[in-house]
Amino acid sequence: MTTPSHREIWQISGPIMLSLLAQNIVGVTDTAFLGRVGEVELGASAIGGVFYLILFMVGFGFTTGVQILIARRYGEKNYSEIGPVFDNSFYFIGIFSLLVTALVYLFGSLFLKMVLSSEPIFLASSIFLKYRVFGLFFATSALLFRSFYTGISFTKYLSISAGIMAVLNIVLDYLLIFGHGGFPKMGIQGAAIASSISEAFALLFFIWITSGNKHLKRYHLFRLVKPDLAIIGKTLGVSIYVMAQFVLSFGSWFVFFMFVEKMGERPLAVSNIIRSIYIFLMIPGWALCSVASTLVSSAMGEGKPENVIPVVTKILKFSLVAMVAIIAVVVFLPRTVISVYTNNLSLIEATVPSYYLILGALLVFSVMSVLFNGVLGTANTRVSLAIEAVTLSAYLGFTWLIAVHLKLQIEWVWGAEYVYFMLIGLFSLLYLKKGDWRAKKI
Repeated sequence: MTTPSHREIWQISGPIMLSLLAQNIVGVTDTAFLGRVGEVELGASAIGGVFYLILFMVGFGFTTGVQILIARRYGEKNYSEIGPVFDNSFYFIGIFSLLVTALVYLFGSLFLKMVLSSEPIFLASSIFLKYRVFGLFFATSALLFRSFYTGISFTKYLSISAGIMAVLNIVLDYLLIFGHGGFPKMGIQGAAIASSISEAFALLFFIWITSGNKHLKRYHLFRLVKPDLAIIGKTLGVSIYVMAQFVLSFGSWFVFFMFVEKMGERPLAVSNIIRSIYIFLMIPGWALCSVASTLVSSAMGEGKPENVIPVVTKILKFSLVAMVAIIAVVVFLPRTVISVYTNNLSLIEATVPSYYLILGALLVFSVMSVLFNGVLGTANTRVSLAIEAVTLSAYLGFTWLIAVHLKLQIEWVWGAEYVYFMLIGLFSLLYLKKGDWRAKKI
């Protein structure tokens, strides 16, 4: 494997970007529609949504490990070993997601009651979470397909599946939130149901298109082999630290929103809008992060660790240029972008300062996150977890200081994003330059 050209990077990352774009349209649609229902619903969907995202990211962490393994086997040309990894991972992710769904459905409201101080926010977020969690099995199973296609650098189906999910979610949100087309007016409950149904149809597309593709037979998928604990154990050996890392990362974001909730319903509503815009604008960066971890793992599988740093460097530059281009457009449109989420003029104005602050944070993210995913691609996931843990301690400390102790304006609270990405990038750079990762076997 040589250092990929910009064209090759785009060929792999383009469909992933479209996939992430379509997936994030789900969140944008929920936030935009609920912003027209009320500030309580808007804030509650942030709490319930981030709680669900933590559970989702456990699955994402596991399938990231699967992706690293598949990319390594692909680089080694051990194609027949990819199917058993996929099938056994499906057993694990299925059991995990169904168990968690049952626990959250039964006890999720009790947890929210303990951590929320606003009764209206608690009631609305409990309703949202109770119905949203039913999408977990479909969402995490679809992640497994995404890890397979990304691992073999064949990503065109990702955008189609996500497109189906996005379009269906928009239609169902319109029907169920506002009660159009003969459906009852469900509000925040309708948003949760719409998202779960949309995720189910995205998974059905993956199953259909994958089972009927003759070119994928060499990977030995869907053999429904007897569960192999050794394969599951090896996959968990790579994934467990990534899973813990994502739980820490998004658990910290949940704590972030708990701090913000103590500031009042308006700062919480502002933060939900900012969260949605922020994640949406991150899409090119996240896609390139996925490419970075895949190509690094593939290079390691081919026995060419000397290509890792050039691969990371090229993708890093590509990511920075892409983010600069996006920011150059949206920096002049703060009120236009924010008005997608709400028609409340005072809320729009209150959101503008935080909007400008995250645009700067996106530049830092575009560079530092690629470095971190380069570390992930080496399969030294224990190191990546350690980097994440240290960084998040500083992140939450800064957030508490600004939001709770000093009680500054909400835009200063979002300054924690600079702390997070600067530290995680610097630690990752240090490890890639000085760490012992070149002989890592999985």
